[in-house]
Amino acid sequence: MFDNIGWPELLVLALVGLFVLGPERLPAAAAWVANTVRTVRDYATGARDQLRQELGPEFDELRKPLDDLRSVRDLDPRRAVRQHLFTPPPDDGTWSGAAAPGTPPAVASPAPAPAPEVRRAPAPVRPLGPGEIAPVDPDAT
Repeated sequence: MFDNIGWPELLVLALVGLFVLGPERLPAAAAWVANTVRTVRDYATGARDQLRQELGPEFDELRKPLDDLRSVRDLDPRRAVRQHLFTPPPDDGTWSGAAAPGTPPAVASPAPAPAPEVRRAPAPVRPLGPGEIAPVDPDAT
């Protein structure tokens, strides 16, 4: 439930609680928060168990899209780069779907030659005269 809260965050919360509530009321507030979190966790566990009991094997089918969403949410560019850079290659000699060593690379068919571009010489640029207003390109603004 609180997977992303570490010790520094808990220390900051404790210090804020100490300053806001004071040392007299802080233990009672911490006990109230702990009891509330425990009660909510028990309610969630009971609801999940009741759903699993009533739905049976269909419950796992309902969980599959949530697990797929969780895998999509875990996509992180840093993690993907780290995984691809530091994960050792498979034992069969292939590297991420590439052809096995010793096999000739596939030859792709040549692409058609692109049509030659027609380039025009740029118009000569002259400096603006005194009192002259610069042209405005509405598409560029």
